[in-house]
Amino acid sequence: MWSVIKRYLIGKPLKTSEEGDQKLGRFKALALLSSDALSSIAYGTEQIVLVLATLSTAAIWYSLPLAGLVLILLLALVISYRQIIHAYPHGGGAYMVSSENLGKTSGLIAGGSLLVDYMLTVAVSVSAGTEAITSAIPALYNHRVPLAILIVVLITAMNLRGLRESASFLMFPVYLFVAVITLLIIVGIAKIALGMAPFHATATVGAIVPGITLGLLLRAFSSGSSSLTGVEAISNAVPFFKKPQAQNAAGTLALMGALLGFFFAGITFLNYWYGIIPVEKVTVLSQIGTSVFGKGFLYYLLQFSTAFILALAANTGFSAFPVLAYNLAKDKYMPHMYLAKGDRLGYSNGIMTLSIGSILLITLFNGETSRLIPLYAVGVFIPFTLSQTGMIIKWNRERPKGWFTKSISNFVGAFISFSIFAILLFYRLNEIWPFFIIMPVMLFIFHKIHDHYQKTALQLRLDHSVPIVYEGNTVVVLISNVTKVTNQALNYANSIGDNVIAMHVSFDENPEKEAEFMIEFKKNYPDVRLVNLHSSYRTIIHPVVRFVKLVEAKSTQKGFTTTVLIPQFLPKKPWQHILHNQTSLRLRAALVAKENIVVSTYSYHFKK
Repeated sequence: MWSVIKRYLIGKPLKTSEEGDQKLGRFKALALLSSDALSSIAYGTEQIVLVLATLSTAAIWYSLPLAGLVLILLLALVISYRQIIHAYPHGGGAYMVSSENLGKTSGLIAGGSLLVDYMLTVAVSVSAGTEAITSAIPALYNHRVPLAILIVVLITAMNLRGLRESASFLMFPVYLFVAVITLLIIVGIAKIALGMAPFHATATVGAIVPGITLGLLLRAFSSGSSSLTGVEAISNAVPFFKKPQAQNAAGTLALMGALLGFFFAGITFLNYWYGIIPVEKVTVLSQIGTSVFGKGFLYYLLQFSTAFILALAANTGFSAFPVLAYNLAKDKYMPHMYLAKGDRLGYSNGIMTLSIGSILLITLFNGETSRLIPLYAVGVFIPFTLSQTGMIIKWNRERPKGWFTKSISNFVGAFISFSIFAILLFYRLNEIWPFFIIMPVMLFIFHKIHDHYQKTALQLRLDHSVPIVYEGNTVVVLISNVTKVTNQALNYANSIGDNVIAMHVSFDENPEKEAEFMIEFKKNYPDVRLVNLHSSYRTIIHPVVRFVKLVEAKSTQKGFTTTVLIPQFLPKKPWQHILHNQTSLRLRAALVAKENIVVSTYSYHFKK
């Protein structure tokens, strides 16, 4: 039943040889990997205005110069990450750059930050998408958390179907959003130029606003910089591109940067000119849409496309998180299960982990974007700072042609990124403090995992100087009664063992029945040694474990191995399992942890 449902939800398995067909060209890659960055303009300007409006609506004019600073940072990051793509064409982004140039600890900080940030990407994007939906349909406002969780589940299912199908599905909403936002900006500016939109700004540029402080401006700048999250995703996912991979990835990043810069500048200007003031339950972008388009078809198309891309912007996290987890697992800092690909040639374990983590975040923060964004920002500006610093060190060490010019954009990016992190640390510590608990815990986990894999490798490494010779095998067969299962299990035990012991656990409640069992067993198997253990409690686990340990100790002295053979029968239909006890499962769980004991199962299959 489960396999049928799985095939229906994610499709039939793909052959490994079909992996090349899953690679993406620029057009599809832009839809798949840029949805997070492009969609952030739906709340980037709003985050600046929300901070400024806490002082006065007149302070909103400061959003224009602050937007200019955000665009400078965007330019520096795009140039720098294009360099990273060409320098590290196998993907990995900030984690690889930081690990190679700043040391493994810095790499793990960058990698761990991005893992958390991709979960926040999903949580923020989906939460913002539900806010856009509830702005257009206020009746859904109190159901935003279940709605957000449902969207995450649907996106998870889509990503489990594979890279190419995800990209194909995203093309329509992403390019619809690009078209509608472009139309919004062009129509809005045209109305201004034609005098159809009077100047309604809350204050003129340069107006003195009493009470304005550098701290407030820095807080607003750090909030607006959240629009740049997702810029690094393409550098992490270079292996997804068709050949030439680095060239296609760099071109896609440049196009994404140009679109993001145009949208952010245009939305911020329209917000200022039309005098938009943040209000509860209605987004700033929704108000701009009303001012430019009115409440007609284009307005609802704007809301629909915004909600769609915000919800699906989470897909950037679903694309980048599994690749980053793969790189960390390859270096033995995350479990090896993240190296495995699923039936559809995607890293399904990474996809499922991201889905569960983001659902927990949405639930914990009640789907409120404003509460998630500070954590979202700090999680990305630490890797930004480390990757830019790492590239400066790389250029200085290698000194290729034009290295000094290349270092300038890295320096600008590192300086502004670190400044934003410092602003968040100084002014918004009460909102970002969980990050400083999560990161040490993650680093501890990374190192414990790495230590385990190193110790595992040492213990598994073949030592030819110490030959291992086994002189025989003692097989303990667990017997409940005399049946066909018992007969076949004992025959198998004799084929693999030099010393076969049948073990039975009896309870004191029915001595006559136990005596009958002993007589019947000896009649059918006179040459097999039978050990009958009595248990005063209604359990067979402890008597079995104690006896097997005694056998193991004696067998080891003789140079024998010890195998415990657990017979079990398997019903024809899966649902019939619940009609039988699961003693064999509990026995295996108890014995498998014991040293020098091989646990084996003999399965007898029913035909009816």
